[in-house]
Amino acid sequence: MPSATKNVGIMLPRDLPVSEVLDFARSAEEAGFDEIWVVEDLGYRGGIAQAASVLAVTSHVTVGVGILPAAVRNVAFAAMEIATLAQLYPGRVVVGIGHGMPGWLTSVGSWPQKPLTFLREYVLALRALLSGAPGPDRGVYVNVEGVQLNEVPDVVPPIVLGVRGPKSLAAVGEIADGVVLAEPAAPEYIAHALEQIGDVETRVITYDLAVVADSTDAAQAIVRPALSVLAETDWRPHLLPLPYAQDLLQLAADLPVDVFTQTLPPEWVSELTLAGTVDEVRVGIQRRHDAGATTVVFIPVGENPSATMHALADALPDRL
Repeated sequence: MPSATKNVGIMLPRDLPVSEVLDFARSAEEAGFDEIWVVEDLGYRGGIAQAASVLAVTSHVTVGVGILPAAVRNVAFAAMEIATLAQLYPGRVVVGIGHGMPGWLTSVGSWPQKPLTFLREYVLALRALLSGAPGPDRGVYVNVEGVQLNEVPDVVPPIVLGVRGPKSLAAVGEIADGVVLAEPAAPEYIAHALEQIGDVETRVITYDLAVVADSTDAAQAIVRPALSVLAETDWRPHLLPLPYAQDLLQLAADLPVDVFTQTLPPEWVSELTLAGTVDEVRVGIQRRHDAGATTVVFIPVGENPSATMHALADALPDRL
């Protein structure tokens, strides 16, 4: 059961030139977005540093970190960083924690043998530390038994899990305040994820590739190349709840990636992205909210992310 909140956010592109990062954040707040989400992908920029910078140059927008891979951070020191953000910017922080991408974590020697066991222990310890309680009993992986923070926030930030497997989604309802669903987050996928989470009130943050143009065809021409990720096996959980999942997966298996993205039927692209005219994107936002999303996050696509962001702002529901 999702929360009643219905927000729209935008992602700070991971590869945005550094000279544009702070202006992008300021402009997104001024344009009326409810939330700005930063990402931590291996080889790009750190999530905590980005969040702190965005919070510092804005005044009221919520800043989400989606996501921090748990296995590369000692939970006590992660709690210190998160607590500091929450103390300095009370009520403006949401923190996503997840397994991380297996390939990335393996490449740095940090993929645990039992990822879900690790994540459960990590999140339970993190929540205890942020609340000012001593760290829980030693687990299989996490040991902060008796550790306690001297500085804790008055407003403890929500902890959401960036996960997609059924067992990990079930854990959301047990140990976290919500979930981050990576792109594509079509309505069927959102509903499926909520079924796995169970009947609890939870935040549901969804990511989707997004662009606004004067015509559907023009918007889809921009977004199609970015759909190449759908051919990768990691993205299957996003696709299997769709009524055309098997047809899509067969296309991905049969065609070169560049041909695959150009062959996807327009109606599939419309559902798998938030790309279209202003009215079409508004409909896509509403469908995701109706399916249970509490925050719909645009991932701006195009050569000029700042221009894309301003165009997407025209599709915000409060512009109606």
